Amino acid sequence: MKVMVKAPAKINLSLDVLYKRQDGYHEVEMIMTTIDLADRLELTLLDRNEIKIISHNRFVPDDQRNLAYQAAQLLKERFQVKKGVAITIEKTIPVAAGLAGGSSDAAAALRGLNQLWSLGLSMGELAEIGSEIGSDVSFCVYGGTALAKGRGEIIKELPAPPTCWVILAKPFIGVSTADVYKRLDVSHVKHPNTYGMVEAIYNGSYEGVCHNLGNVLEDVTLKIHPEVAHIKDQMKRFGADAVLMSGSGPTVFGLVHHDSRMHRIYNGLRGFCDQVFAVRMLGDRHRLD
Repeated sequence: MKVMVKAPAKINLSLDVLYKRQDGYHEVEMIMTTIDLADRLELTLLDRNEIKIISHNRFVPDDQRNLAYQAAQLLKERFQVKKGVAITIEKTIPVAAGLAGGSSDAAAALRGLNQLWSLGLSMGELAEIGSEIGSDVSFCVYGGTALAKGRGEIIKELPAPPTCWVILAKPFIGVSTADVYKRLDVSHVKHPNTYGMVEAIYNGSYEGVCHNLGNVLEDVTLKIHPEVAHIKDQMKRFGADAVLMSGSGPTVFGLVHHDSRMHRIYNGLRGFCDQVFAVRMLGDRHRLD
């Protein structure tokens, strides 16, 4: 028996860090939305009691470091599953990019294994289990658009943002999220207008979404990696309506309404950036598969 699952990337339209909690995590408020750039997972039922990760991408670990592996291991232990699974991951989302590729793979594995192993868990139960794996996994279980609070596990569904092109550019570097958070001084950040973004989404205002983009981690990453700042500048110069770094980076995204401008920006970035994508926002929770 096989199950195929889609694992879409996400971007942060808004990312705010409020304070460091006593448990060592940071209290966040994030508005995330899924985009039409996705990994695909094929889950094959195994009679033997093992978890096998298969990927042709050399940057994808095939052991306990892989979040999809951790998802399978957690479900096996919690529900005493004696069967195994081979998880083939076809990577499209860049690795260590601030696009939640690993988290989305873990979420897709949870959804797929729920079906493959006939566990009968609700999306809410899967999201709760996902929060034990990583901060973005709960959101990725649901997909769509949401306001995430706590350390990312408290999810409030939002409508889909106004449709537009999302141009993504990732330089050939990886960024450690833990390192970025370690360098963040919460007392000296300019907080984005999270609820201005929520209002813009509810009003279907593309201009409002562009105006309220914000990410408190951006300044930290830009200081460590000036090439990210260069991509931001180029994207603005080529004519993107709004530009922001996603997550802890290093991927930068630009929002664009018009097809002709999208092509101009995409082609301009291809001249000096390793990985460039032009995709649409998905934004809707029911478009995961």
